[in-house]
Amino acid sequence: MRFIQALSTGIILALCTSVNAWNRLEKDNAALLIIDYQVGLAQLVRDYGTNDFRNNMLAHAALGKTFDLPVVMTTSSDFGPNGQMLKEILDMYPNTTVIRREGEVNAWDNADFRAAVAATGKRQLIIGGIVTEVCTTFLALSLIDEGYEVYANTEGSGTFDPRLAVDANRRMEAAGVTLMGWWAILCDLFRDWRHVPGLTELLPTIDKYLFAYGLVARHHGAAIVNGTLAEIQRDFIAN
Repeated sequence: MRFIQALSTGIILALCTSVNAWNRLEKDNAALLIIDYQVGLAQLVRDYGTNDFRNNMLAHAALGKTFDLPVVMTTSSDFGPNGQMLKEILDMYPNTTVIRREGEVNAWDNADFRAAVAATGKRQLIIGGIVTEVCTTFLALSLIDEGYEVYANTEGSGTFDPRLAVDANRRMEAAGVTLMGWWAILCDLFRDWRHVPGLTELLPTIDKYLFAYGLVARHHGAAIVNGTLAEIQRDFIAN
């Protein structure tokens, strides 16, 4: 009888407990981690097309400039076949030192990398890397163990096969990593088109890296400036 009463009490307490459905990204408390975006490793990615993944890497890197986030970049054995960090990313951050790991697979095993992350002073970390189930996942799990909030850019990580990405994302999510695409990360960081950065500052970045939405803006602009309205079209417009 006491067991049943205790069980009932536990269920009631569980139902009454407030649970946050999601942790919101705060641009003042976030840092961007760029993991092993190297020209050799990028050739391993098969779950995205080559052109698409190049765009995804550059879009991920651009989040730091767009929102003025601290950026930590690292490479793995860049003296060998893994290759150098993409030049376009190095050009984005000419004053940011790349942490060159000479052997550690998991970036968190490198003391300089750990120090660089700690030096940002941020507790929310947005990460993308190659390959998903190793470079991204190993680091993400390590960061969770250290008490950080981790946001994995699922479009900013790539691997050999889509099935491996599914397995890696499931493993990260089970450990408490938040999985998000680039557009969701961007929108969560700016929150409101009227903020700064807002529409004026963000639209060029969106047009560059998410051209589908860029087309929406271009179409609207062209319709306002150059468009004409056929009478029949009025029937399709809400007043």
